[in-house]
Amino acid sequence: MKAWKHFKTITYHKYLVMQGCFKVGLYKQGLLHDMSKYSPSEFIVGARYYQGDRSPNNAEREDIGYSSAWLHHKGRNKHHYEYWIDYSSKAIPGGMAPAPMPNKYIVEMLMDRIAACKVYHGSSYTDKDPLEYFERGKESAIMHEKTKKKLDFLLHMLADKGEDHTFRYIRKRVLKNI
Repeated sequence: MKAWKHFKTITYHKYLVMQGCFKVGLYKQGLLHDMSKYSPSEFIVGARYYQGDRSPNNAEREDIGYSSAWLHHKGRNKHHYEYWIDYSSKAIPGGMAPAPMPNKYIVEMLMDRIAACKVYHGSSYTDKDPLEYFERGKESAIMHEKTKKKLDFLLHMLADKGEDHTFRYIRKRVLKNI
């Protein structure tokens, strides 16, 4: 039963991201978003730790100290800022540093955050929810400053002016050359 509920949750999430991506012209990304969640490495763990009101990755992390599903997922999905962390000659020798994300992945990350909040908040969702979620973890995020600034700008626009205005801005200004 948990497997079926997990399948419905990730499929609904994927559908919402696809809807948002289509509205701004990211058709390929909308179709391919989070396909790795259906792989055995992620799906089996997600079903085992499914709770319905938050990511199963957090429950796995609490249980064993890390999330194997997340490690698999972030390395295959460019809309996660963690994908863009690499060794850097500019950081402490041998250290890690974030690279800036291309705009199309920042926009997909925005759609991912909107969809996650809609899934987990249900009918109580507001356009301020993705911003509030971001602000809770913004300081500890190992995200490139340019990426963080763009995401923060779009999340504030969403909170203040809503989806229609934000998506129109994204189509006309953020993704105009894609």
